[in-house]
Amino acid sequence: MNAIILAAGMGIRLLPDTKNVPKGMVKLFDKSLIERQIDIFKKCGIDDISIVTGYLAEKINFPSINYFKNENFSTTSGNESLYCAKQKLNDTIICYADLVFDISIIKKMIDFHGDVGIAVESNWKTHYVGRTFHPLSEADNVLIDESGKIIEIRKNIQKPNANIGEFLGIMKLSSKGSSLFLKRFSELKESHVGAFHGSPSLKQSILPDMIQELIDLGINVEPVLISENWYEVDTPQDLDFARKIFKNLNHNGCT
Repeated sequence: MNAIILAAGMGIRLLPDTKNVPKGMVKLFDKSLIERQIDIFKKCGIDDISIVTGYLAEKINFPSINYFKNENFSTTSGNESLYCAKQKLNDTIICYADLVFDISIIKKMIDFHGDVGIAVESNWKTHYVGRTFHPLSEADNVLIDESGKIIEIRKNIQKPNANIGEFLGIMKLSSKGSSLFLKRFSELKESHVGAFHGSPSLKQSILPDMIQELIDLGINVEPVLISENWYEVDTPQDLDFARKIFKNLNHNGCT
């Protein structure tokens, strides 16, 4: 098993913290967000770690890490970045670089044995209390049917009494799931024109767009339900909230 950290974006909303470093290199206490993720993966026995860089790529430099650069980071988004590391897609955990999370979340992803699994929290609205610069409507929502199957993923799903969660930005693809993802994305790169699910184009599409594409193809995408601490650091306000949530954080092993 290996891990890919998507760290190509500019992180404009996190300015001025991202003026001189990429988003994932912003520090939470004594370590950057990416460094914390690397520590967690290694403590969980995952030593084959890749980072997809882009904006200020030279600022991301950790030993014994594989690097892939999205040269078109300013005009593309997450799916194109992941495709840059396609040679590493094979029984892989993928995560956004702007996340901080408990080590137990990665353990749950490791324990998932389906082909496509995404980390989902049901009690997601609590993450938006007081979050004035990142409204509820920006959440990547997941709609889960009565059988526990994901049937829709997009921003701002509004369906009363439905089982709706939030996609954390962490995904696991088995070897088969990786092949399915790469095959479909390669086909789309050859032929797709115009908007792609919730994004203006395929090049600018994000992971939820490709997840929805797989769902539409009849591929079983399963939720890995999360209740542990995690936070997305998208704005300076988010960074302040993360400091409060994780002030007593101690990664002492993957158990």
